[in-house]
Amino acid sequence: MTLMRIGIDARFYGSIGKGLGRYTSELIAQLERLDTKNEYVIFLRKSNFNSYTPKNPRFTKALAEFPWYTWKEQVLYPLWLRKFRLDLMHFLHFNVPLLYLQPHVVTVHDLILLSHPRARATTLGPVRYWIKFVMYRMVVAHALRSARAVIAVSNYTRNEIRKRFSFMREREITVTYEACSNTFQGENTSHPRVETVPQPFILYVGNAFPHKNLDALLEAFAEFKKRGFSAHRLVLVGSPDYFYKRLQAEAATKKRSDDVVFFGHATDEELAALYTRAESYVFPSLCEGFGLPPLEAMSKGLPVAASNTCCLPEILGDAARYFDPKDPLKIADALEVLASDPILRGTLTAKGRERAAKFDWESCGEKTHAIYLHTLNSHA
Repeated sequence: MTLMRIGIDARFYGSIGKGLGRYTSELIAQLERLDTKNEYVIFLRKSNFNSYTPKNPRFTKALAEFPWYTWKEQVLYPLWLRKFRLDLMHFLHFNVPLLYLQPHVVTVHDLILLSHPRARATTLGPVRYWIKFVMYRMVVAHALRSARAVIAVSNYTRNEIRKRFSFMREREITVTYEACSNTFQGENTSHPRVETVPQPFILYVGNAFPHKNLDALLEAFAEFKKRGFSAHRLVLVGSPDYFYKRLQAEAATKKRSDDVVFFGHATDEELAALYTRAESYVFPSLCEGFGLPPLEAMSKGLPVAASNTCCLPEILGDAARYFDPKDPLKIADALEVLASDPILRGTLTAKGRERAAKFDWESCGEKTHAIYLHTLNSHA
């Protein structure tokens, strides 16, 4: 086969892209391991350009300072990409420029903005939000319709794509599961900032977007405390952005702040200590594409209580205690069961570690690489 030139849209690479950044960095690491023949161009932004250093001589990087979800991304980015003469481009998110008409693959992580369109999910006004919503659907539809191959990160996401875009019902969509990271491994229990958090505590790690359902979690935790668990704290870990600040203000208004620790951003070392010292992990999300945070909590040995919706039963299997996320009393029931039953916690810890081990980035990389080769060969 003729050597090919493949581009990877890695503008979300690393910590700035959160879960998407993890997917990007892990996938590129696997592709470097797998492919020593084809050429790859990794497109990054100024904020993460120095975070990536190619280890495979067939990989080079290029500065693509085109902000996400902007007119520059839609108009200038596709024009600029032409000079690289790519045989195939992989967009690792739905935001494929409408003007990009060259062969490409797209990964869709979720369709949360379609399944849960809520004005509270943005800092924009209602009119601008709905304009953004219409544009979002247009961009996603273009990405799916024009792609040579479509990747989803779970069967749930694949089904959502087919449900919401009728033209995809007969199209092949390949599922490549994500996996846990190898960062902050070990049993690190000593960190000064973490040691200030009273034990026992229930842990949540993630953002505070409305679909994460943290307002219901706070209501459920207040109910849980009334049932005789006055010593417990709820620790919320996430960067203090607009949504976390809004949640914290609402908690203060409802006089729930004393029992909730808004930890803010945590370093890898702090996360290691939090995972080790926490009694359990809770994940009340209404919608996820894959559900990596609770799977990572399982890999660290935490028993997990999670929503019984979307992809979570698919990913977490029988290793979690499930609840209806729309009912705070049901969430409180799950928290109560875990807090009062050490035998159940031990069982879920063992099952969780086993479940998390079933997912690996090697498989994700191999399936993605196979998609590249198949796409290139079938259109040669």
